[in-house]
Amino acid sequence: MNGLVKSVTENVVFVLQFLGVIVALFLVAVLIQRFADKKRGTKRKLLNTRMIAVVGMFSAIATVLHILDFPLPFLAPEFYKVDFSELPVMIGTFAFGPVAGVLIEFCKILLKLMIKGTSTAFVGDLANFVIGCSLLIPASMVYEFVKSKKGAIGGCIAGIVSMTVFGSMFNGIYLIPKFVELYGLPSIDTIIEMGKAVNPAITNLTTFVCFAVAPLNLLKATVISLITMMIYKPLSPIIKEGHISSQKK
Repeated sequence: MNGLVKSVTENVVFVLQFLGVIVALFLVAVLIQRFADKKRGTKRKLLNTRMIAVVGMFSAIATVLHILDFPLPFLAPEFYKVDFSELPVMIGTFAFGPVAGVLIEFCKILLKLMIKGTSTAFVGDLANFVIGCSLLIPASMVYEFVKSKKGAIGGCIAGIVSMTVFGSMFNGIYLIPKFVELYGLPSIDTIIEMGKAVNPAITNLTTFVCFAVAPLNLLKATVISLITMMIYKPLSPIIKEGHISSQKK
């Protein structure tokens, strides 16, 4: 915990920007949920007892999955790690809406920082949160308006595309330069050389994003979406027991 406090102090401006992003994405989730409720003629509470319990449980599961991350050295340098912590996030999102999803994502990052701290000057933690939201928010946006299997499939496809495209662009435009700055690396060329050691086709930042980051995001989003589609329906009655009875499962 002392190490986390020290990291926060050293990177206070970035942490404040991180918190601003969290608030912005939470507000986006609220707007989507309110607009969907208005269209259906219903009104859900942003928080209720059942939802809080599920958010807590799924946040704990997501934290464990996040800590159990692993590299795919045949695709990207080893500091890029893959985890499947968005699986409980997606299930919670489909069950209770985008607000629950963003809350689970936030609690996951917070718990991980409390348990393990940060090894990337918070850049990796911001990346995991924002790119995770780039999967769940488009998926929930579709599913909120089309509460059916077709809507769930369409939502997952939208999430996969968003996470692959946005996640890759976010890495190239902001995350990688910020990581180089905060981690004290000489230049972006250091990252490029690490990528080139994995894939000789990587020669600059653009090819690094296209040949390393994008495949990782596509793989992760696709696996999480497929598993979500397989297990959500059987889990839905259990997760949503006691939730709004008029809401379709």
